Amino acid sequence: MSHFTQSTYAMLLAAALVSCGRQPQPNNETAAVGTTGSKPASSAAPTSAPADPANPERDANAIAALERMGAYLRGLKSFQVRTETSRDEVLTDGQNVESDGTADIIVERPNRIRAEVTNDKQHRMYFGDGKTFSIWGKRVNYYATIPSPPTLAELADTLADKYDLELPLVDLFYWGDKKNTDDIRGAIDIGPSQVDGVTCEHYAYRQDGADWQVWMQLGAHPLPRKLVITTTTDAARPKYAAKLDWNLAPSYDDAAFTFTPPKDAKKITLAEARPSGSH
Repeated sequence: MSHFTQSTYAMLLAAALVSCGRQPQPNNETAAVGTTGSKPASSAAPTSAPADPANPERDANAIAALERMGAYLRGLKSFQVRTETSRDEVLTDGQNVESDGTADIIVERPNRIRAEVTNDKQHRMYFGDGKTFSIWGKRVNYYATIPSPPTLAELADTLADKYDLELPLVDLFYWGDKKNTDDIRGAIDIGPSQVDGVTCEHYAYRQDGADWQVWMQLGAHPLPRKLVITTTTDAARPKYAAKLDWNLAPSYDDAAFTFTPPKDAKKITLAEARPSGSH
């Protein structure tokens, strides 16, 4: 199976449901639990894509817009985001097949998160109350629990490094904190666009392994409203796409972040990732 590179994935969605393989995977919720699973945009005139992909244009205004978006997202203390996603999986004969999914995430910084992720293969829920983190495979009714680090950023690192598990969309929320624009080779402003009635500016970026696009909301809230990532290391060029619906004043209580397992749920141990190079 081939995947987006870690650096490409971390640039945008980290956890977010991106997986483009050479063969569809079975519906294995048990394995998923135990293992891996807009300040105002630039007003510059739209430019066309560069003719020579080896020497793409890197528009400073498009880079600055991405950095503004990251700074704004990092400044949000609490929010809810709902996404509709689609992703291509590549069959052994090179044909792309699409699968769809949704995610509903509530975040309260520095350390609380609740997320429900549903797609054609899995239905998972994530709970972090600042002290304990739990993941529940709802369809198979298995769950696992670990102590939670002090912040969501540290939790994301622990899950990725120790368990090869990713929190939905977490890297997007910390864009510009640890992730920066140094790896971006090309950046262009495509121009104004609409996403579900919201006026946005459409940008396109290139980096090794992926071409990706982001539609940023215009005005005082530079939120990403749509994302499209195309894997360029695969001849089939599989795509991942997401639309994001934001609520910057969500309603919730403490119980939202606490997992109370059903009486018939089975507790399992979260499987640790193999060290790099091990077999």
